[in-house]
Amino acid sequence: MRILVTSGGTSERIDDVRSITNHASGQLGRLISEEFLNHQINVDLITTPKAIKPSDQAGLSIHLIEDTAQLKDTLEQLLIENTYDAIIHSMAVSDFTYEKSFSEENFEKALSQLQTPITKEALADLLTAAEAEPAHKISSDTNHLILVLKKTPKVIQMIKKIQPRAKLVGFKLLSDVSKEELLATARENLVKNNADFVLANDLSNIDETQHIGYLIDKNWQITGEAKTKKEIAHLIYKTLWKELN
Repeated sequence: MRILVTSGGTSERIDDVRSITNHASGQLGRLISEEFLNHQINVDLITTPKAIKPSDQAGLSIHLIEDTAQLKDTLEQLLIENTYDAIIHSMAVSDFTYEKSFSEENFEKALSQLQTPITKEALADLLTAAEAEPAHKISSDTNHLILVLKKTPKVIQMIKKIQPRAKLVGFKLLSDVSKEELLATARENLVKNNADFVLANDLSNIDETQHIGYLIDKNWQITGEAKTKKEIAHLIYKTLWKELN
């Protein structure tokens, strides 16, 4: 039996010294990986250098990435080279990545030359026409820095295209919503990503001592609930073991 886990949070480079990232620690991904490793199941773990990781041990292979593009390439390569019984995509992947930036002066200059109302098309032309800051080291000699971010690809959506028989567990995180809204959004996510399960969780219910999560299956049923990260890891292991055996 072989499992692939993604864990931690991607970091999108702005220049040689700055990045946009998130607060994902990799703790849940570590616990999920250890749950399977403790049952002598091989784990490939895609994670980041700063994320919390399991200790080196038999059956564990760690693959380090930084940003969404590297995640996509590494995940695709592993899915092509290996056959997995299940993929658990717990990594917090950036929704946007850096495209270009402008100083306040350059942006105002381009804005003043715009002859048409600010439509979607006019804004696109403006962002193209404005003089971008150098990519190596953005100058701090401006009161405001305008960043242009572009959407990253939904990496999870390629998993089933490459390995349709593998069981896929996705995650959906919202913040301070009702349980009904959380579950409804998670079910939409389940269908969109062709996942077998999705772990729905709310940031307002996550702290150092608790992590409330609901595991939903393809029939939109809650197959289990957990109150801590360790319970989530065990719930995912128990559910997949039952599915695969």
